[in-house]
Amino acid sequence: MNKFLCTLCLVVCPLMCIWADNSPGFGNRRYTVSGMAEYSYNTTWGHHANFDIQGLMPVNPHFEMEARAQFSTANVHTGVLQLRPKFELPVGEMFVETDICYKGVVRNRLSDITAALAVGYRMDYVSVTLGVFSRVLDNWDRSWYTNETYVVEPFNLLYRLEVFCRPQDNPWNLSFMFSNADDYQMERMWQPLFSVGAWYDVTDNWRLNFAAQCKPTGMFHLDATFYGATFRTGFSYRF
Repeated sequence: MNKFLCTLCLVVCPLMCIWADNSPGFGNRRYTVSGMAEYSYNTTWGHHANFDIQGLMPVNPHFEMEARAQFSTANVHTGVLQLRPKFELPVGEMFVETDICYKGVVRNRLSDITAALAVGYRMDYVSVTLGVFSRVLDNWDRSWYTNETYVVEPFNLLYRLEVFCRPQDNPWNLSFMFSNADDYQMERMWQPLFSVGAWYDVTDNWRLNFAAQCKPTGMFHLDATFYGATFRTGFSYRF
């Protein structure tokens, strides 16, 4: 029995040390809980407000996970789970992102589930991500007694380029992003989003966040897709 306990300790203790090691890794990331409020407008839903809750857990220096939820007065609600293995390089860091996103469009009785897989590389001043995603759309009023089926988008390209004015572990920063995805949506490859973001560390634990985003009309194709703009602000508490 004693020999078994000693063997168990030799195996479990190093694993617990790895799990408990919450060193921030690249970009000085820590356990973080965030709350954000948004004003948003688009030509489909008009003026509306969004409320965001996010939680980031860096399990160890090589793996982190993030959960996000958004509730909207437009009756469009979203939940996202993101897993991110990380690999340190002599310069910068490589990472793999796996995303599962559920969106319920209550006002239209529709929903979709999106799954994405992407590879990225980031340094102090720049972060680049490239991947693919698939989407399944469903009508809540779909009859089980007909031949009506799900609508499937099997392949979409995902891309993101983000540039920072200062190193990412700085107490304040300003960033610019060109992408077809953000925290709560993944658009088709020809529909980019343009974003600007900023943060300021009020204290060692509290961070003030701000972001603004624009979705232009009819970018890179002949169809006039809907225009949208969002302004977001809130606080993060870092452990």
